[in-house]
Amino acid sequence: MQVSTILETKGDLVATISRTATIGAAVAELVRHRVGALVVSPGDGTIEGIVSERDIVRCLSEIHGDLLEQPVYTLMSTSVHQCSPDDTIDSIMNLMTEERIRHVPVVSDGLLCGIISIGDVVKSRIGELEKDRNELMEYITAR
Repeated sequence: MQVSTILETKGDLVATISRTATIGAAVAELVRHRVGALVVSPGDGTIEGIVSERDIVRCLSEIHGDLLEQPVYTLMSTSVHQCSPDDTIDSIMNLMTEERIRHVPVVSDGLLCGIISIGDVVKSRIGELEKDRNELMEYITAR
């Protein structure tokens, strides 16, 4: 299965935020969209970074009270692992496991076209396993 298959079901909506927005605004956007990460983008489809709940919690333990007024660029990750719609779910699963990340932006022709989360990967894998199980049960009971 490919990333494009998940995007067909999930859609291509990606929650983004400007690098100059405050962390407080980022927290509000995370809550509003019910997501665990925001892609940092100037709004033209390019990716400048990613900011996750984990990034905010880690920074909160260091900075404490003034965190919410800080701009997003002060804590966003600028090394963003990306994938294409043609990548396989297995390759994304391996990437997430090896790099210990939960969100991978999907890029086509250099522009953001979706995002895959660990939840999307798990849901896809469970669907594949259920399909395999049903096929085996049909095979066994057809005899």
